[in-house]
Amino acid sequence: MERALVVFPTLWDARFLRGEQRAGRDRAEVIFSEPSDAECSARLDILAHIERLAELARRERVGAIVTSSDYPGAPVAAALAERLGLPGPRPAAVLESAHKYYSRVVQRAALPEATPRFALVDPEWRRGRGPPPFFPCFIKPVKGSFSVLARKIGDEAELEAFLDQPAAREHVRATLQIYNRLLAAYTRLELDGGWFLAEEVLRGKLVTVEGFATDEGVELYGVTDAIVHPRTGSFLSFVHPSSLPAGVQARMEDLTRKVVRALDLRRTPFNVELMFDEATDQLSIVEVNPRMCGQFADLYEKVHGVHGYDVTLELALGGRPKVVRGAGTFPVAASVPLRVFEPARVARVPSPAEVAALEAEIPGLNVWVEVPEGAVLDDFASGEDGHSVRYAVVNLGARDRAGLERAAEEVRERLGFVFEPLAR
Repeated sequence: MERALVVFPTLWDARFLRGEQRAGRDRAEVIFSEPSDAECSARLDILAHIERLAELARRERVGAIVTSSDYPGAPVAAALAERLGLPGPRPAAVLESAHKYYSRVVQRAALPEATPRFALVDPEWRRGRGPPPFFPCFIKPVKGSFSVLARKIGDEAELEAFLDQPAAREHVRATLQIYNRLLAAYTRLELDGGWFLAEEVLRGKLVTVEGFATDEGVELYGVTDAIVHPRTGSFLSFVHPSSLPAGVQARMEDLTRKVVRALDLRRTPFNVELMFDEATDQLSIVEVNPRMCGQFADLYEKVHGVHGYDVTLELALGGRPKVVRGAGTFPVAASVPLRVFEPARVARVPSPAEVAALEAEIPGLNVWVEVPEGAVLDDFASGEDGHSVRYAVVNLGARDRAGLERAAEEVRERLGFVFEPLAR
């Protein structure tokens, strides 16, 4: 049996790649490296760490490198695979795709009709280092993770306040040290990660199209709907497959194939976020992520009968995985983040035994508890949406969308989290 090394393991990796029922158990033995994604220090000497991982991989006779970590997992996995002569994408392609400015430049050249208006923003623009962007705009770091530090900005004063907040300054000063070292080592890009990007404000329905690229082509699982809070934009659930018309989904899939090829992503999983404006029938690219989405991996198993981690392992081992849609147990599946929208202290969390009992009772249920008892949830500014803190994730399947909503609410209640409000 082959061996696969997981770099910067995530909480999704821990669930789906450990235990007797783990994904890929008949294909590969899995080895977890350290540190984990959550425990990675911004001061880690990343180039020296790649050398240590290479030594570990050679010693353990590893035949595949996998990750679901966006940063720094995806570029490190690509660099390590290249160093070892194993299947994987070019490190430069991963880094350039993840750099939102350079990715937009490629998108604009290849698919101008689907690329929103954008402008580079220097964090020091108000000190004479470049003009301010257009307003209103949606601003985000050129290298971010998830939706952290991504906000709608109305005017110059709001932009100045946004860039002056500690979370934004820390992101530019410290968080991106690893990314910038990787950029310098594996690309010839002039601009590092310490910039922001202003984009036109998009309206419509947000979706994710996920799949994987081989040398021969692009395979897709299909389209997943993102359900967001109408006021804050916080992600409330992700539902697969999409409820959009089949013709719209076909256009989304065609667009995804084109942008993945334009960015020269090969031998890698990916996910592409798109926006569909029903009023104008407009499709727009939100962003391209050159990695698998570990959070969605079991949704595809529920609906299509193929686990995202099985596909990723097979791809990393040099195979040619295939997806046959609709071969799963459930017609629909969802990943539901549980959130608090006001400052709170966690007074009670379910025990591991309680979670395990609930998962054993409800077919297809997976639960991730992300906060300990006693934790104070009040750091909204550096969170993924600026308005909430996620405390758990629930993945489940059902016969229809109404059934998903009922089941998710039942699980939320039975988990028995208790919160005590705090003054904000």
